[in-house]
Amino acid sequence: MKSIENIENIENKRVILRLDLNVPIKNGKITDSNRIDKIIPTLNFLVKKKAKIIIVSHIGRPNGRVVKELSLEPVSLFIKEKIKKKVSLLKENIFQLNKKDIFCNSTDEVVLLENIRFYPEEEANDDNFSEKLASLGEIYVNDAFSCSHRDHASVSKITKYIPSYGGIQINTEVNALNKITSEIRKPVTCIIGGSKISSKINIIKNLIPKFNSIIIVGAMANNIFKYKGLRVGSSICEKNIDNIIKEIFSYGEKYNCKIYFPKDIKVGKKLSDKAIEKNFKDVEDDDMILDVGSKTLFEIKKIIDSSSTLLWNGPLGYFENRHFSAGSLEVAKYIANKGDKIFSVVGGGDTVAVINSLELNNKFDFVSTAGGAFLEYLEGKVLPGIKALN
Repeated sequence: MKSIENIENIENKRVILRLDLNVPIKNGKITDSNRIDKIIPTLNFLVKKKAKIIIVSHIGRPNGRVVKELSLEPVSLFIKEKIKKKVSLLKENIFQLNKKDIFCNSTDEVVLLENIRFYPEEEANDDNFSEKLASLGEIYVNDAFSCSHRDHASVSKITKYIPSYGGIQINTEVNALNKITSEIRKPVTCIIGGSKISSKINIIKNLIPKFNSIIIVGAMANNIFKYKGLRVGSSICEKNIDNIIKEIFSYGEKYNCKIYFPKDIKVGKKLSDKAIEKNFKDVEDDDMILDVGSKTLFEIKKIIDSSSTLLWNGPLGYFENRHFSAGSLEVAKYIANKGDKIFSVVGGGDTVAVINSLELNNKFDFVSTAGGAFLEYLEGKVLPGIKALN
């Protein structure tokens, strides 16, 4: 990818900057600014270079309709405070917008187009819409890795009509993921959780030939317990996936990748219960498995100790209840304390929420704000937004 940092002269150039500013907003206030915080270095870089910045982004899923509650107005105000510059929100229809209308005031440096998903042409990856959008600028920069798995007009098709570059954040994201998938410092371990093992089978299969250890946790592990003949009580389990689990273990054996799963667990009768640690033989019919036990944590720490690279995607238990968050929190703190002894990458909304709750972001080598794009990259898929920049 050509990087924005390699552009020789962008002073007074109109830069269309695609960002992912899809942050949660409640009563007009941003409740989690993590995604905005990540792209501030790119904005500051362009401001310092005296570029004219046209930000393109979205919030939510308006399905090609104007939805007042999904306006980017709160985001424009937040960015203004962050970069200490005037940020104008342009609500005019893009099809009626001319280049000369955007920076009509000589003091304007940053403008934000209204929610790009208000236009049905965006998700349809429409050619005419892409060309019209490109005509507003002279350079296009994608700094929205978390949107780059979308084949949308402002993500991929626009690059047909304008010189295109990767932003600071997107390059950092891709480099971090390459270090754990292509330029690996072994031994390398993956801790992977989630609700459905079937949804992550392709990721696991793609990582097994490259990784030394894969630790399966969360509700995904319930399926392995059942497959192994262990008691799971009333825990969430998928149906008809024995062949998938068998495939994971045989694939691990083929490539000499050890597949781990919890040896003991914590249970509750309800999601709101306090945690009780049990061995599998003591699990009752109305017990739900909601976290890992102390023996499992001891084993996970030993695996982390012997690893040089670590990828973590998915909490170890039902962390929304603090009584079942102990496993996730303890592993987070343990990895954070390893310092430069391990190269650590964390991704996925729930896992990032665990890290954020402990304010440990700066203790990991990279914390990804991407969800779907992060997972599809790990599956080995070609992301349209990245391909368009190559």
